Amino acid sequence: MKNGTIVGINWGDEGKGRMVDLLTEDYDIVCRFQGGGNAGHTVINDKGKFALHLLPSGIFRDGVVNILGNGVALDPENLLKEIEDVESKGVSITPQNLKISDRASLLIPWHRDLDCLEEQRLADKKYGSTKQGIAPFYSDKYQKKTVLAGELFYPAELKQHLLDIMEWKNLTLTKVYGAEPYTEAKLDAWLKDVCERIKPFVCDTGAFLKKAQADKKSILFEAQLGSLRDLDYGIVPYTTSSNTIAAYAPIGSGCPSVKITDVIGVVKAYSTCVGEGPFVCEMFGDEAEELRKAGNEYGAKTGRPRRVGPLDIVATRYGVEVQAATEIALTKLDVLSYMEKIPVTTHYELDGKQIDNFPFPVLLNSCKPVTEYMPGWKTDISKARRWKDLPKEARDYVEFIEKAIGCHIKYVSVGAEREAIIVR
Repeated sequence: MKNGTIVGINWGDEGKGRMVDLLTEDYDIVCRFQGGGNAGHTVINDKGKFALHLLPSGIFRDGVVNILGNGVALDPENLLKEIEDVESKGVSITPQNLKISDRASLLIPWHRDLDCLEEQRLADKKYGSTKQGIAPFYSDKYQKKTVLAGELFYPAELKQHLLDIMEWKNLTLTKVYGAEPYTEAKLDAWLKDVCERIKPFVCDTGAFLKKAQADKKSILFEAQLGSLRDLDYGIVPYTTSSNTIAAYAPIGSGCPSVKITDVIGVVKAYSTCVGEGPFVCEMFGDEAEELRKAGNEYGAKTGRPRRVGPLDIVATRYGVEVQAATEIALTKLDVLSYMEKIPVTTHYELDGKQIDNFPFPVLLNSCKPVTEYMPGWKTDISKARRWKDLPKEARDYVEFIEKAIGCHIKYVSVGAEREAIIVR
């Protein structure tokens, strides 16, 4: 029995979804353990192209059970839209292959409203929110001001609970932001039109996972975003509002007794970043636009152009450490095939001194990248399926990264399709 976790090593958008879709062939259960609908996992397989935001990326594998754990920001409205979109392309989603933890808290529509209002208030000091309500949701969760999915089965208690929270929430909406208050009628419509439709999927997933453990089932835990967006270990305050690291998987899944055996860290062959915050290796101008177009670097959720740069060894090594990665999947190597020479950020410079350790967040804006170049391969590698099929320059690039970050690169992705992978 193995229990694996697929996590992002950098700023997110590394290609975790394509790796979950690939590796679920070897697992019985896929469990999302944190985050919400604020980021996307793009998956391309024999069923089509999908941009998933809440659904676990194992939803396309027959026989695999997919779980949304208690650590997830469960937005019923967006989840239903996503289910409808995936089902419209011929994928069956039932309570047998999708289960929602009864201890997952519900993201309520006012969370999205508050997210937008706060970004407007911050103006040019905004954090770069996707405006999906994630920060207000997690803030309320830690204040114990949310409702659990399991409360949907107890309507009388749920109604009173929601009204109590609404009274408190309206104080913020009206007195802080001057916005319209919520009403009982609006909440009733949300419960009836949206929440009732997710009830068939809600169950005690903790008990399900415990039984799965006893039955020697293998579990793959799926994270959202990456190490540098972790609430505790990331580039605070430009992070998400949950823990994106593998160590949180047992807690956020609903089965704290699970022992993680494998941590597959996903690294893109170059760097990308959506949103605000320090990004030491960032490229600008025509050079950046060429890389952005080559990699189609636009947010799966927002459509925003991603900031791009060379692979950042300093940040990647740090991400490997906080994730305790046991192996690496390197994605989008094929995108670099147009380059004569491949830039790599190998060190940072801070106050005139070269450093190799990822610095405390407030120092990042004072850091400058130290860039080295490696020979490019200038040939299409998208059809390569064996290590020896890659040009020597591509193999040298992979081996350079592997040595620099101190973790074995087991998977090399040369395309978005499920089969476009090399296993070393």
